[in-house]
Amino acid sequence: MKANIQNNRQMKAPARKTQTSWWLPAGLVLISIIPIIFGAIRLNQLISGAEITPDNARFFASPSPVVIHIISSAIYALLGAFQFASRLWTRGNKWHRWVGRFLVPLGLAVGLSGLWMTLFYDYPEGASRLLYGLRLFFGSGMVLSIIIGFISIRQRNVNQHQAWMTRAYAIGMGQATQVLTGLIGALTLGEVNEFENALLMGAGWVINLAVVEWIIRRRPTRQARTA
Repeated sequence: MKANIQNNRQMKAPARKTQTSWWLPAGLVLISIIPIIFGAIRLNQLISGAEITPDNARFFASPSPVVIHIISSAIYALLGAFQFASRLWTRGNKWHRWVGRFLVPLGLAVGLSGLWMTLFYDYPEGASRLLYGLRLFFGSGMVLSIIIGFISIRQRNVNQHQAWMTRAYAIGMGQATQVLTGLIGALTLGEVNEFENALLMGAGWVINLAVVEWIIRRRPTRQARTA
């Protein structure tokens, strides 16, 4: 009798763990809202024909890259959040696989459009070269992470696939964290200069990757399962 009760408790334990996993995608969706709103405002300016200023002239001169970046970033952030819900990638559930096939080109569109804007848009006068370098570094890192993650799952290496795709998502979510680092900078430093702004922007990416690396290294190593 006691053995049956113990077995029943062990069977129920994973279910409770799966239930709590929904808090992660819900939190990721929540912090995505602010950058998505900013992106929607930018799209509205391009569509409605807002006043052209030195800060936005490059977007009006070549709107396609920024439109691709805004739309792909929003979908990537929202759909990608649900890839962390363990219930959706359990055996027999095809959600993770099919959505993942959609997110790979979408994530590449985010990273490559960001790199294109950094390389080919007119660089704002007085802008920090540090921010220019950070955008190239992390944009390239996102693209490379997605490619490695895709190759890993083709090789049936699930652990490596999860690690690299999580890193790519962390970089893609840099805009959300940069809202927080920018707010902290404004409250503590007041009006920041271009160099300080670049440091705050870089901190957003570094914080995300630091948290992700901590999670990856705490995750118990298990044998890769067949995809």
